[in-house]
Amino acid sequence: MAFRKFHRWIVASLLLVLLIPFTGQQAKAANNITMVLDGKQLVSDIPPYIMPKVNVTMVPIRVISEGLGADGASVALDASVQLRGGRVLVPLRFVGEQLGLQVDWDQVAKTITLTSSAYIPTEPPAEGGGSSSSQLRGAWISTVYNLDWPTTSSYGKIEQQKQEYSALLDKLQAMGLNAVFVQVRTAGDALYPSDLVPWSKVLTGTQGKDPGYDPLQYMIEETHKRGMQFHAWFNPFRANLDTTTSKLAANHVAVQHPDWVVSVNNQLIINPGIPDARQHIIDVVMEVVSKYDIDGVHLDDYFYPSSGTFNDDAAFKAYNTQGLSKADWRRDNINQFVQQLGQSIHASKPAVQFGISPFGVWRNQSTDPTGSDTKAGVTAYDSMSADVRTWVKQHWIDYVAPQIYWSMSFKNAQYDKLVDWWAQEVQGTGVDLYIGHAPYKLGTAEAGWQSAQEIINQLQYNTKYDAVKGSIFYSAKDLIKNPLGIVQALTAYYQQ
Repeated sequence: MAFRKFHRWIVASLLLVLLIPFTGQQAKAANNITMVLDGKQLVSDIPPYIMPKVNVTMVPIRVISEGLGADGASVALDASVQLRGGRVLVPLRFVGEQLGLQVDWDQVAKTITLTSSAYIPTEPPAEGGGSSSSQLRGAWISTVYNLDWPTTSSYGKIEQQKQEYSALLDKLQAMGLNAVFVQVRTAGDALYPSDLVPWSKVLTGTQGKDPGYDPLQYMIEETHKRGMQFHAWFNPFRANLDTTTSKLAANHVAVQHPDWVVSVNNQLIINPGIPDARQHIIDVVMEVVSKYDIDGVHLDDYFYPSSGTFNDDAAFKAYNTQGLSKADWRRDNINQFVQQLGQSIHASKPAVQFGISPFGVWRNQSTDPTGSDTKAGVTAYDSMSADVRTWVKQHWIDYVAPQIYWSMSFKNAQYDKLVDWWAQEVQGTGVDLYIGHAPYKLGTAEAGWQSAQEIINQLQYNTKYDAVKGSIFYSAKDLIKNPLGIVQALTAYYQQ
């Protein structure tokens, strides 16, 4: 309360000074610059814009002051201001210097994030809830397409890649996170020296080219140095991001075993119906388990593709020894893979956690009475042949991390209803439940993502269930970009 009175006093005092005449410079187009104050988007009839030549960002002062609960329509400055449509606009730096706000300007996303020092995004969570230090608080770090790390500008630059990763860890840890899930296999490749698969092109721009160091070893050491967990994330069955094989290394699976690979949706997929192909992937994962001090093995939701025609008729004819339908046969192939991989991991290193992050909807209630109260167009069981229920009930995995990438107000797949369903599903199984959250949707037009409070509300909801042991956010870059002030919101929540 004292904070808001302080801002009212500042704005009122500034009203006593004459307004310096505005300049006549023409401004650049607004380009849809968005303003966010304390996690909520500010709406203004005159949006922010950038002044040419001086490259100064101008913002409407009254809209911001009213957002802070202050009174007054105009502000005097020691620098030029602009007057547009009856609105007084001031340089963005003034907001930070005179109103005591933290200012973050994301030029790529064209978002201005303003945070007051008194911003507390939520009430304290329930006892033993989401902010507990025992909870896993992780982020996915995508390397495919160089999404999160490393940058394309770091190709072949060892020190730059190391610095980028360390800086990324520092930022994530500062928010309160204590685990990372790093993609070490994007598409039949490796971010470590392997005897089985080629070096990933995300390190040098060329598949098979040695980057000159062991990125995985460095990442593990840096992560553990900070007291954080390192989970090695594998995309198991994707062989290549397109159907072109001419740029693949000689030891790539699509070159050595083209009969294992199916072309679908302009990608190459390793056929899960071929036992030798499944074993090859298990061997790849176990190479990492045996050589590195990882905390966990993590698989994403890429099993059978959820769309397109997957031509596995020959494999179905050759390996369907039980006379199953094709749908059941495909699910059995993935079941065998999950069971055998889990057994291999635990036999080698019992302390290494094995977990999978499936699509957030197992089955709709309309298809299966035991499914969730959802109307999803894609489901893990029917679209991806991922029989997650069996993995959980049989305890083939140590944790499940469903990607519940929808808000509390998205009716076809409502966040809270899905958490209810998954919490019930793991009850009594000994399998931990982590929830996958979608900060990448913050600020989008989809229902419920217009405030960072959505994520905080989700974390609070998770505290209803002892079964929920933590959260994972997709992805690291979408946290670092700080959409709608999610950095400050998460930091405050995890510090309580």
